[in-house]
Amino acid sequence: MDDQPAVGRRSWLDRVERLGNALPDPAFIFVALIVVVMAVSAIAAAAGWSAINPATGERIAVESLFSADNLRKLLVEMPKTLAAFPPLGFVLVVMLGAAVAERAGLFTVLIGRAVRNLPVRWLTPCTYFIGLMSHHAGDAPYVVLIPLAAIVYAEAGRHPLAGIAAAYAGISGAFAGNVLPGQFDVLILGITQAAAHLLVPGHVLNPLGNWWFTAALGLIVLPIVWLVCDRLVEPRLARWQADGPDAGLAAPVGELHVSQRRGLRRAGLAALVVVALFAALTLTPGFHPLIDDGAQGAARLTPFYGALIAAFFLLFLACGWAYGAAAGTIASHRDVVAMMGQGMRDLAPYIVIVFFAAHFVALFAWSGLGPVMAIKGAELLRGLALPVPLLLIVLLLMSSVFDLLIGSASAKWSVMAPIAVPMLMLLGVSPEMTTAAYRMGDSIFNIVTPVASNFVLVLVMCQRWVKGFGVGSLIAMMLPFSIAIGITGLVLVAGWVTLDLPVGPGAPARYVVAAAQ
Repeated sequence: MDDQPAVGRRSWLDRVERLGNALPDPAFIFVALIVVVMAVSAIAAAAGWSAINPATGERIAVESLFSADNLRKLLVEMPKTLAAFPPLGFVLVVMLGAAVAERAGLFTVLIGRAVRNLPVRWLTPCTYFIGLMSHHAGDAPYVVLIPLAAIVYAEAGRHPLAGIAAAYAGISGAFAGNVLPGQFDVLILGITQAAAHLLVPGHVLNPLGNWWFTAALGLIVLPIVWLVCDRLVEPRLARWQADGPDAGLAAPVGELHVSQRRGLRRAGLAALVVVALFAALTLTPGFHPLIDDGAQGAARLTPFYGALIAAFFLLFLACGWAYGAAAGTIASHRDVVAMMGQGMRDLAPYIVIVFFAAHFVALFAWSGLGPVMAIKGAELLRGLALPVPLLLIVLLLMSSVFDLLIGSASAKWSVMAPIAVPMLMLLGVSPEMTTAAYRMGDSIFNIVTPVASNFVLVLVMCQRWVKGFGVGSLIAMMLPFSIAIGITGLVLVAGWVTLDLPVGPGAPARYVVAAAQ
């Protein structure tokens, strides 16, 4: 009797998995999407589909991707389109260093020893929380934390894909949550402030205006992710045997040899050197290239956050080389170069898929479909005579639907905010609360949509552990997290504005209508 409910819970995910795995290879999924977006752009352009950007008064019209200019751009700029795909450069740079650390044996020894001191049952909340705190690092956590989480779980005797799931949920699924504010808060609330000025010129927003909400969301979701991962997702993963090229990393670590201990000491010294270098470039008075003196608040650290990709590359390279030289796994610089080459070969399937993904993203942007869809959707809110909590829920759901098609949160908000923010201010909702609802909706489907820029990367990482893991398998693995995080965020947004709780320092959920008038 006890097994029956579990089987019932798994059945719908099994159907999702089968349907998803019946899809073509991810590369051809993007080929199909390219065909669709080109056809839709031609139809929409012929129909004259357009919208007025309320921030600039400029008319945005959909362009046919079959126009001479767009076809020329597609063919002439093909190399540039691939090279400009944002995650590609991040992945290649970090993996050059990580390949050395991995093949030298540093990751396996270091993580294996660390796991022994951490209770296995605490792996999921710790992995999720680290993912949550890594939001400031841009795309770096995808290429650093996710593969490390898989190794940690494998060393602890748990399924490595459960580690990937917990890390992915923290990094991308809970993107609207953040215990500490960072540069994205400054960016998104800067867009909100410009939109608020359309109604109330001079209205000032605190860049930390979402802090209380994002911190509460991140912490509330922690036990939910823990429960979903350990009780629902990981039991389903038992069917998948770790048989990929990374499966050997699951071997338990025994007592360290003298050379391995010496290698860890050398790696520690190398890490201190890299940390000291970046600290000097950030904190040295009069010479701090990683600080933007022209910015205010958290935005001053934007160069530092951007340099984290280079920091991880140098950290992995220096530590891996130092460890390998002392432990005997690296004999010369030729071994280091060979390890880098092996790491690049492992990324070959990812690069193939990225070629098509990059062109889909570029074509969608050239068509103008994204901004027009966002503006039309925001205008729809204006005609809905709904109570404020329900109106925010509609905004949240609309944001989540757009997230399936448009990857950039700031790009969507830049065209939605000029309509949604002033409209909701007149209905008694503060700009900060509107922004929080939008951010929540923008996070829900990040981890289950194949058009997300990092979805393919995570899929390739899963296939490094399990050869037969497909698109449907990844969607089915992450869908319970999406549903749980989405329901939690929906309830939190509705409850927050109903109780009129402060969204952040000096940022109430409600707005005094008289002030707007």
